[in-house]
Amino acid sequence: MLSLLIALLMFPQIAQTLYSPALADFSRTFSVAPAIASQALTVYFLAFALGVVVWGRVSDLMGRRPALGGGLVLYAAASAAALFVDTFYGLLVTQAFAAFGAAVGSVVTQTILRDRYSGEALAKVFATAGMVLAAGPAIGLFTGAAVVGHYGYKGAMLCLASLSLALLGWAAARLRETRPAMLASASLPATAGKMIRDAAIWRSALLVAVFNVALYSYYALGPFVFERLHLSVKAYGYSGFLLAAGSCAGAWLNRRLLRRGYAGRQLVAAMSILVLAGGIGLRFMQDTAYLLLPVLLIVLAFGVAIPNILGESLSAYKDRLGTAGALFGLLYYLMIGAGMLLVGWTQALAGSVLACGLVAVGASFAQCMEPRTRNIEPVP
Repeated sequence: MLSLLIALLMFPQIAQTLYSPALADFSRTFSVAPAIASQALTVYFLAFALGVVVWGRVSDLMGRRPALGGGLVLYAAASAAALFVDTFYGLLVTQAFAAFGAAVGSVVTQTILRDRYSGEALAKVFATAGMVLAAGPAIGLFTGAAVVGHYGYKGAMLCLASLSLALLGWAAARLRETRPAMLASASLPATAGKMIRDAAIWRSALLVAVFNVALYSYYALGPFVFERLHLSVKAYGYSGFLLAAGSCAGAWLNRRLLRRGYAGRQLVAAMSILVLAGGIGLRFMQDTAYLLLPVLLIVLAFGVAIPNILGESLSAYKDRLGTAGALFGLLYYLMIGAGMLLVGWTQALAGSVLACGLVAVGASFAQCMEPRTRNIEPVP
């Protein structure tokens, strides 16, 4: 079942990166400025955040399988609807529903993994999955560039609808229910109140957000940077292979360092510094083809940091993983959406990554100072 879970984890990532080459086609087809077209990713992340909390809650109340099936069906329907819209804002509506459905691939799949693993074992599973997930950007960018180059954004929408239906069939055939039989119906407001007062949750969410914004700044602005450099959409697609190599190297390095006994928090702090270095590099290289070198540092840092943040983040909420995971995901995806809104407005790739690096360094070093074992009283 692990291969299916990894495929489901890859789905939102592939959907987001396959979607990225279509942003320039949105701009041309609907005659909107690049800054407006880039907001499609902002809408995507905000709707994704809402989907995370809804599907996570559904997975606790009804089960992991029903939640997963509902999200994949909605994604397929919304992607198909995008083929028939004739305005940019109509397209945004369909993509909001698609993102809402795609959220199941993140929150429900992570919940299933947390049902089965915990602690260091969970971090190692995320690290193993990360090595496979490293192929996601390459698959998404290359496929998206090829499809958009031949068929425009509608080709990308059709491809994504087909992918979601294929995953739906695979999950229906192979996925077993992992929701604990005696799981209590945890109170959503009480759980939310406890998490709001948990400073470690806020730091973890902030770290997840800034690593994602640093990475997705390239996916949001990259197509327009390549156009400005007179490089083709196919060249942008091929950049995904280099980024996948960096992400794979990060995942491999993470596994090696964890096996050698390095603490996850130390690794996150080191990777925060690496993101900051990537931002400095972009400051000098963003107007040349060499911009991929600092972006490579960012994806390597992402591959190391994210599994360690996610592996520890909900250790105090084992009795209500679906609900806590939903609220945690809502928090960091709202942060990602706000960050991507600023990225779209400013169109400043280097500045965005530099800001993410500074925030990540501050948050990760604060986390290192916190005691590793947190005593959180049970949620009523």
